[in-house]
Amino acid sequence: MPDQDSDVATTSTAGLSSVVIPLLKGVCYRDSDPALWQALLELQARVRDYVSVLGLTLVLDEAEGYAFLRARPEEDGADDEPKLPRLVARRPLSFPVSLLLALLRKKLAESDAGGADTRLILTREQITELMRVFLPAGSNDAKVVDQIETHVNRIVELGFLRRLKPGAGKQEGPAAFEVQRILKAFVDAQWLADFDTRLAAYRAQLDGSAEADAHD
Repeated sequence: MPDQDSDVATTSTAGLSSVVIPLLKGVCYRDSDPALWQALLELQARVRDYVSVLGLTLVLDEAEGYAFLRARPEEDGADDEPKLPRLVARRPLSFPVSLLLALLRKKLAESDAGGADTRLILTREQITELMRVFLPAGSNDAKVVDQIETHVNRIVELGFLRRLKPGAGKQEGPAAFEVQRILKAFVDAQWLADFDTRLAAYRAQLDGSAEADAHD
C-alpha cells in the first residue's frame, strides 16, 4: 500500500524546490510569473527557513511585486558559528555606474511623488542627459555617449534596467528602458539623503581627470 505521508512530503518538497530554485537564479517578479509569485507567498515562511541555512535571507516586497535572495549580514550570525562561503556574490560597481543608479533612483522617487505612471520609462537619450550634466565642459561628445552606453549595459546586466522592444510602453521609436522598481531595495532613502555629498565627490573626481587629460 502506498505511503501517503511519503507522497505528501515529496509533493511538499517539490513545491518548495520549485520556488527556491528560481530565487537562487535571480529576481522573481509578480508580473513575470504570477503562479510562481503566488506559490512564493504561500511558502514564504518555509522559504525563509530553508535559505537561512544557506546564509541567505529572503527580501520580498508585496507592494512592488518582487523578491530576491540576499546574503545575510555576517553580524547576524553567532560568534562561534563558522563563516559560510557566499552563494550570492558581491558585485563591485564603478563610481559612474553607482552615480547613474542613484540618478535613476532619484528619477523613480520623483515619478512616484508626482503620482505618475508606476512604470518609469526613459529613452537612451534621456538617460544620457541625466549623466551629461555632471560631465566636465568640453568633454568629447562621442566618447561620452560610448561611456554612458557601457554604464547602461552594466545596469541592464544587474537587472535594474530592462530594455523595451521598439514601440513598447509610452515611448516609441528611440531605444527605451524601464527602470525596475527593485532598484528601491538597493538604493535606499539614506543613500539618497547623501546624494549631494556623493555628487560633490564625483565632480571632484571628474575635475581631477579633466586636469590630468589637459596635461597629457
